[in-house]
Amino acid sequence: MESRVEFRALKKSDTGAIAALEALCPEAAQWGTGGYEQLKSDGIQGIVAERGGKIVGFIVALIAADELEILNLAVNPMVRRKGIATHLLAEALHEARNRATRGAFLEVRESNRAARAFYQSQGFRETGRRKGYYSQPCEDALLLSLTFA
Repeated sequence: MESRVEFRALKKSDTGAIAALEALCPEAAQWGTGGYEQLKSDGIQGIVAERGGKIVGFIVALIAADELEILNLAVNPMVRRKGIATHLLAEALHEARNRATRGAFLEVRESNRAARAFYQSQGFRETGRRKGYYSQPCEDALLLSLTFA
């Protein structure tokens, strides 16, 4: 029997586990352990999904002024299509609404069709393009935005 997925706030001690998970998801932004060690000190917050005591998904975001910026979202490929990403995003958006933000935005690789389809299914719309935003390989980013009603 599969164990239940539990959601909780990201802790600084999770940095190694989320960096390892990120490495399994080449389409996710690759911050590495060092990048995640800046969590909390830079105002970056996050939520993790755990199953059987192991982190299987996470979202990190920053609320600045009146907007939520989604910085990274990844789910282990072995447990995708089970609603984990949807739940992580919903939790982050709920927190943003509670903090009186007016909306959310993120950048996504133009080639990442799965992520684009996911965010569009959640109400995000393409609102811009950042030329050459990504490296390795060089690629444009699409800016996706969601305005809260």
